[in-house]
Amino acid sequence: MGNDPEESSPLLTKQVNADDKKPNPTETFAQTLPPTKPSPPVCASSFGWTADGLPLGHGSVVGEPMGRTQWDSSLFACLGRNDEFCSSDLEVCLLGSMAPCVLYGGNAERLGSGAGSFANHCLPYTGLYLIGNSFFGYNCLAPWFSYPSRTAIRRKFNLEGSCEAFTRSCGCCGSFVEDELQREHCETACDFATHVFCHACALCQEGRELRRRLPHPGFNAQPVLVMIPPGEQTMGRSVP
Repeated sequence: MGNDPEESSPLLTKQVNADDKKPNPTETFAQTLPPTKPSPPVCASSFGWTADGLPLGHGSVVGEPMGRTQWDSSLFACLGRNDEFCSSDLEVCLLGSMAPCVLYGGNAERLGSGAGSFANHCLPYTGLYLIGNSFFGYNCLAPWFSYPSRTAIRRKFNLEGSCEAFTRSCGCCGSFVEDELQREHCETACDFATHVFCHACALCQEGRELRRRLPHPGFNAQPVLVMIPPGEQTMGRSVP
């Protein structure tokens, strides 16, 4: 009577051994799954450039770099286009020819450089303009100060630069540009060359582009509600 139940029942031992030989359903399902392939490594150099000039791995939904748009008007379209901005284009042309410091300050103000951006950009430009014309006979110093605004506009609105435009038209600049970083360096150099050799036209093109894309900062002011008190009232008796 004190024997082990396994020894007293030989059928129980056979049943336990049969249960051990049954396959596990989880292991069977794992064996039927196909082997997973490792994901390919992401290349660090395959990135685009966002509108703010930052590298972007996947610029669009399908994983392709973001395409850059063309400028609204060409560099030598001094009078602009015959549209609703024609009067503004004429004003930009006159400012670029007669008072480029005012046009440059207005462009910097529309870009939103901060409080007092017009004076902070217009006054140094005026000083460099006067020094260049006094000692060298032409405006040769101000372009060194103003060309970063062209780069900022190009990055802000994701516009194509001169190097990319030449590559698109004749394919002459795409051979020595290997990646987007070198292309951006080439575009910055082209921005500087555009301001040095075609300074007035560059300022006018930037002014036309900004006026079509951004309103003047003064137009964004919130309306002020002015409470006017009622006039003095007197009580009088009507004459019969």
